[in-house]
Amino acid sequence: MLNNLLPDKYGRYVSLGVEIAVSMALPVVGGYLLDDYFGTSPWLVLTGIVLGMLNFGLMIARIAKKLNEEDDK
Repeated sequence: MLNNLLPDKYGRYVSLGVEIAVSMALPVVGGYLLDDYFGTSPWLVLTGIVLGMLNFGLMIARIAKKLNEEDDK
């Protein structure tokens, strides 16, 4: 029943949004938890932010490459 309400394209967009959110949030949360454990605040949170941004940039580049390849077909 739910499949009839949501077309496949919405599923792709939701999946992409979740993937972006997790790829940025996971390193930051991990850095926060490690900072709390080791007492190195704020260095590991900042490292997590940088890693999250790099991961996001790589993800956008991968998506752009995939879309460009689809346009060439």
